[in-house]
Amino acid sequence: MTQSTNIKLFEDKNIRTLWDDKVEKWYFSVVDIISVLTDSNYQQARNYWKVLKNRLKSEGNETVTNCNQLKMLAPDGKMRETDVGDAEQILRLVQSIPSKKAEPFKQWLARVGSERLDEIADPEIAINRALETYAKKGYSLDWINQRLKTIEVRKLLTDEWDRGGVKKGVEYAILTDEIYKGWTGMNTRQYKKLKGLYKENLRDNMSNLELVLNMLAEATITEIAKKEKPYGLSENLRVAHEGASVAGDARKNIESKTGKPVLTGRNAKELKKITKK
Repeated sequence: MTQSTNIKLFEDKNIRTLWDDKVEKWYFSVVDIISVLTDSNYQQARNYWKVLKNRLKSEGNETVTNCNQLKMLAPDGKMRETDVGDAEQILRLVQSIPSKKAEPFKQWLARVGSERLDEIADPEIAINRALETYAKKGYSLDWINQRLKTIEVRKLLTDEWDRGGVKKGVEYAILTDEIYKGWTGMNTRQYKKLKGLYKENLRDNMSNLELVLNMLAEATITEIAKKEKPYGLSENLRVAHEGASVAGDARKNIESKTGKPVLTGRNAKELKKITKK
């Protein structure tokens, strides 16, 4: 794990954080969040959290009360076990604290919830919103069109996985790892490390050619799955390896013809600079 105090969530206040690369999550000190929201010192925030946790537990709230404990640098300079929460837990915690500083987060959560309901009613809204979001982030129109296509291809693949009894979450991640290994020679974590990424979406940091080859892998796997109808993780792993190897061969052929590696360590920030030149 990597410890940091550089993530600023509220004005200029630093919140102790830890990055867990195994689960690819940031964890935030609960007491630090409460201290900022309630304008209290460390000990006062600890007492506030003790009372709040008991109240939430009595209400049956497990999202916040099932916090992890990780060692963090305490105010006395020693490493101590500290209650931490991931992004979902912290956002839920914010909703339970009456504070003017928490109000912008509560309004944002309400807006996001409303937008999500709109997208469920009309999926085209989600597509248009994604286009606008990528444009605001500075991506080129060509890249955006390519990226939106990858979303469609990925959805067709996950539909096949659902039909084939693959469980969302861990099994999806295992299969995705197999796809990346099949055409890049790296698993998800290694690929992200190449690009210097943490929580960021890997596909949002791919070049056009990387996106194309990843689409080729996923589209090929989808077609094989439609034909062979694999069921369960092991059968779908075999199909994932077969389909991804097609894109892997394509990558090697491209590199042989161009004399340049397809896989790049450049992330979105660097790639956007290149497209603007």
